[in-house]
Amino acid sequence: MRHNIALLNDSFPPQIDGVANTVVNYAKIIERDLGHSMVITPNFPEANDEGFPFPVVRYPSFDARNFIGYMAGVPFSPTVLKTMKQEQVELLHCHCPAAAMLIARETRFKLKAPVVFTYHTKYDVDLLKALKLKLLSSNVVKMMVSNISSCDEVWTVSHGAGENLKSLGFEGEYIVMPNGVDMPLGRLDDEFVEETVKDYDLPHDVPVFLFVGRMMWYKGIRLILDAVAGLKARGFDFRMVFIGDGADATAIRAYTDSLQLNDKVIFTGALRDRQVLKAWYCRADLFLFPSTYDTNGLVVREAAACSLASILVRGSCAAEDVTEDRNGFFMDETAESLEAKLAELCEHPEAMKAAGEKAAEELYISWDTAVRHAYDRYEVVLENFRAGKYPRRRHITDEILRANGELMTVLSKMPLIDTVFGWFTGD
Repeated sequence: MRHNIALLNDSFPPQIDGVANTVVNYAKIIERDLGHSMVITPNFPEANDEGFPFPVVRYPSFDARNFIGYMAGVPFSPTVLKTMKQEQVELLHCHCPAAAMLIARETRFKLKAPVVFTYHTKYDVDLLKALKLKLLSSNVVKMMVSNISSCDEVWTVSHGAGENLKSLGFEGEYIVMPNGVDMPLGRLDDEFVEETVKDYDLPHDVPVFLFVGRMMWYKGIRLILDAVAGLKARGFDFRMVFIGDGADATAIRAYTDSLQLNDKVIFTGALRDRQVLKAWYCRADLFLFPSTYDTNGLVVREAAACSLASILVRGSCAAEDVTEDRNGFFMDETAESLEAKLAELCEHPEAMKAAGEKAAEELYISWDTAVRHAYDRYEVVLENFRAGKYPRRRHITDEILRANGELMTVLSKMPLIDTVFGWFTGD
């Protein structure tokens, strides 16, 4: 049955991150094959939404990119509610527990619609990174958990993500709803791959290791650099390629230089062209992803699309569906463990190739498959909602507003933007 679904998130192109990419794929596939979708998201100065095959409704925001990396939404826009009522939205699917959730919590009563929330990332780590104030961030985490708890159904992208949410104080139930990847299954033509990487020093008789993601220390990048430094000291030849950009990029390059790894390590910066990125996946022999931060590790499934196996921290979220030494490889969360595994695989390159082939068969999930699975669950949520099976929810009160205002209060201590928050925090 075709339904009208509103997808709410605090980031959306041209702001690019994994959750924004998720929302784009949900909206595109629902609109194309399943029902009707619309995206609710903050204004962005350079935004041009005309190319999307679904409506994008933007609400007021202010520029907080220098502080938290995003445009910060100012919720309670009457235009948003009016548009959703005109479109007869039946279900609200929220992907961020901040401004997007405030809109969902208030409009659900006017629309008589259930709210689904997907927990994508370890927001407590993000908050600590952005705020650098552990004591204050605890209040913000409480607000976030309160918002999530107000939803009719909570999804997580992995079991590990669900357990992280529980550790923050969430006491409800959750359903694991994995995300997909938009990289098609299958390798690219060898000539295209070679043309794409021709400007880099990549001898064909040495293994190429690859990392794709934000250049942030908490992604496990120091482990990688220390491990390959040990590998070099042991006389192994290899190339280590980092693709991405981020706040720690300069420090990471400096650390690479201090380890005298510039002859082995390549930084490409961020790559927006998906075919170029896929070419790198196809050129590599092993994907390195020693992150315990990521809740899903979509890059692992992107690598699998190209028959590229990954080495992952044992017990991490990214390793949940991986079978050790069959469709991927495990390490302890130490540089010594990673170095030892890389040395072993350098001496047995056939093991990397065989695991890559199994990864393509067993780990790859397309966005079409993932979104259709989610849409089937929408049907259940709507049936449960109509049957009155979910608890009665409260309207937003002054108490809830004050709790959500904690984040705004913290940010208001920063220069230049304090006047923006005055109305919200009651100051």
